[in-house]
Amino acid sequence: MRQAMLALMSELSAKDEQLRDKADEIARAHREAAFKQNLIDKLTHEMAVLKRLKFAATSEKFRSGLSAEQTSLLEETLDGDIAEVTGEIERATGNNKGKDKKDKEQPKRQPLPAHLPRREMRHEPESTVCSCGCQMKRIGQDVSEKLDYEPGVFTVEHHVRGKWACANCEKLVQAPVAPHIIDKGIPTAGLLAQVLVAKFLDHLPLYRQEHIFQRAGMAIARSTLAQWVGECGAQLQPLVDALEAELLRHDVLHADETPVAMLKPGNKKTHKAYIWSYCTTSFNSTKAVVFNFAETRSGENVRRFLGQDSDTPWKGTLVTDGYSGYNATIAKGVTAANCMAHARRKFHELWANHGSKVGEQALRYFQLLFKIEAKLGPLPPDERRRIRKRKSRRVAALLYKWLLLQRQQVPPGSATIKAIDYSLKRWPALTRYIEDGDVPISNNWVENQIRPIALGRGNWLFAGSLRAGKRAAAIMSLVHSARINGHDPYAYLKDVLERLPTHPASRIDDLLPHRWQPEFATH
Repeated sequence: MRQAMLALMSELSAKDEQLRDKADEIARAHREAAFKQNLIDKLTHEMAVLKRLKFAATSEKFRSGLSAEQTSLLEETLDGDIAEVTGEIERATGNNKGKDKKDKEQPKRQPLPAHLPRREMRHEPESTVCSCGCQMKRIGQDVSEKLDYEPGVFTVEHHVRGKWACANCEKLVQAPVAPHIIDKGIPTAGLLAQVLVAKFLDHLPLYRQEHIFQRAGMAIARSTLAQWVGECGAQLQPLVDALEAELLRHDVLHADETPVAMLKPGNKKTHKAYIWSYCTTSFNSTKAVVFNFAETRSGENVRRFLGQDSDTPWKGTLVTDGYSGYNATIAKGVTAANCMAHARRKFHELWANHGSKVGEQALRYFQLLFKIEAKLGPLPPDERRRIRKRKSRRVAALLYKWLLLQRQQVPPGSATIKAIDYSLKRWPALTRYIEDGDVPISNNWVENQIRPIALGRGNWLFAGSLRAGKRAAAIMSLVHSARINGHDPYAYLKDVLERLPTHPASRIDDLLPHRWQPEFATH
């Protein structure tokens, strides 16, 4: 009797455990459903706002305050944003609910021009022998065309998918449709890569690309190009997230920021936004740069990027130009290393603009420090640190004493004392590199990554939304990381866009620029 009671109690306990597990599973499913619904509601609201802005942008009243270039760039931005949000809604809902009735009623796509060269690409099943043993017969085919582009020349990929049927058991076999980054779209990965590289690396806004394509024999509306950019931005985001995660695995990073003008469609005025740049050092074998777009220069942007308020905040050494906005990260455990080149620049301005003797003498000290550093690049970190402590520390100590002496001899408020104080106030961070062989002497490496951004400001000069700025920063992260790794950015993006639709999410890191190998080299 006792054993039966114990068995019954054990069975009841197991049932209770199963019920608790089931309740937890149901609660988790409810939370996930609520989260997904909140995301869908947020995206749906954003879509409504974007469509209102697009409608407003066509009115004469709205356009009257903008130049033709501003209007064109704003329209490109809105079309790209709408395409990106549509894709996100489709993925969140698992179907095509992101497309409204108006989208479905659009006229059928026009055939690609007959005068363009065509390459026929046949897709047939691996076997045309039916499972019942009969030889199948070809009963027809499906044909589709995609627009490809090589610089200056459009061609058409003419895809033919034969249909095979078994006369005995009526089984139908056909090669599957190859997945593409834009489902059922006409552009190949090569054409999409060309548009992205031209816009985000070669500084060609879409309205200029529209004219270039027209001269090559194919008229593609800039609104269509903008939709392609928006859809590609959404599809490439997981790869950019992986690049950011890879960057934050390293203990020494550069950081810098540069202003870009951003148009607020509501008031038709521009305000100063910023592109923040983070990258590994030139000493690091992993070459990676990540751009982050923000509407302000607040140090909160840096804290957010470094995950300072998360459970696993980044706590390495951050090499910067000494801007006070980075100080917020120091309180959270980040080690500050400032740029010696910025300190030198202050004295160079004194010498170049005013013939200052103090500036000239300071430059001699800085020259010695950089001369020592020029020979240390190929050495391992420990050897680099040993030589710095033996040579650079001595020169830095002499410079520090000299700066203290000069400060007592120059009048307060002068440009000279401002240059001296800039170095003295930052001295521990300026000389941090002497104690750490992985830390560079200057922030020049990241400044060189930002320099191409300044050339392309016209591409995002009047970004109409935070989303558009973030999309530009994300794609620039990939093309510039490919560039500094010695890859042709076009070849890299084309290959990634071809592979991404079928690439396992668990192996997304294989497609990062510093790990990427062309697909033909992996077989």
